[in-house]
Amino acid sequence: MNKREIGTFYEEKAARYLETNGYQIKAKNFRCRIGEIDLIAIEGGYLCFIEVKYRSNDRTGNPAEAITPTKIRRITRTAEYYMLVNRIMPDTPCRFDAVIILDDEITLIKNAFDGIL
Repeated sequence: MNKREIGTFYEEKAARYLETNGYQIKAKNFRCRIGEIDLIAIEGGYLCFIEVKYRSNDRTGNPAEAITPTKIRRITRTAEYYMLVNRIMPDTPCRFDAVIILDDEITLIKNAFDGIL
């Protein structure tokens, strides 16, 4: 499998995991010229923008370390655009979650980071 196929496989795995934990998936791989959001879901009254990070081992570090300030800014701006084009009210409760997959161990981090511009 190439990197894109691996990414898609683990994003699907993360989506199934989230659904079993009460998330309602609304979109997968939302893309625009600003950036991409892996998964968008509703959970506990929140609109959740979810970043999925996978590593087969920790040789290059924990997958969560790949969520850099630059990545956070891009996700934040993409989330704002998603809300705009889908006419979602700006006062809708939102949060940014992360699903970290290291080998086959899945960790869900709710409110993993604050959106920054």
